[in-house]
Amino acid sequence: MQIIPAIDVRKGKCVRLIQGDVRDETVYSKEPVEMAKLWQVKGARLIHVVDLDGAITGSPKNMEIIMKIVKALKVKIEVGGGLREEEDIKKYIKADVKRVILSTSAIAQDGFLESMIEKYKDKVVVGVDAKDGYIAVKGWKDVTEIKIIPFLKELEKKGVKTIIYTDINRDGVLKGPNIKGIIKVLKHTRMRVIVSGGITNTKNIEKVIELDKKYGNIEGIIIGKALYTGDIDLKDAIKLAKDV
Repeated sequence: MQIIPAIDVRKGKCVRLIQGDVRDETVYSKEPVEMAKLWQVKGARLIHVVDLDGAITGSPKNMEIIMKIVKALKVKIEVGGGLREEEDIKKYIKADVKRVILSTSAIAQDGFLESMIEKYKDKVVVGVDAKDGYIAVKGWKDVTEIKIIPFLKELEKKGVKTIIYTDINRDGVLKGPNIKGIIKVLKHTRMRVIVSGGITNTKNIEKVIELDKKYGNIEGIIIGKALYTGDIDLKDAIKLAKDV
């Protein structure tokens, strides 16, 4: 199982938000490229990068910096945030990112997701961002009336192979993941699942590993704030995931 450190870029800086709220922002570095290099040195094989400004506005705003991250690293990144036009998706894929993350465009633009999957195959994953059982879009600002399970079934029909499941209520608050929510997702899909939101300590990681032993379709765990606060050491987390 992969442990995937997260880098959220807003206004050119590496930040963490609480539940996606820009009013609750902490800047951890003014140099996202250097932060990415640090996670690489500590053993990351994949880094999760989100253009927060892009997610909120609907088009990439930090692409130049993210491209610098791509060029600076030997390991791959996955990138999301405002990817609602094929032109932007193509730029990242040509830059050799491992995969792009579609969220709002997977819902709002009829036929767009299917078209991108047909063209780019497993380089396209979908962000399933949930709040109180419903899907949220536009940088988590808008909560739709779409329930998680029907949405998962729809994604499967469209050919999606991998999702990133985030419980928004747990993101950035260091209170542990929503285990019941994760189990619900795992029970209702055979897509590969990357778990995100609320991973606070090694016990949380161990719990997710246990779920993977039972259900068998967890691909990785994204860790954000806990790495920046020092509650989790990336090297220890990677070793823990490798040793099981």
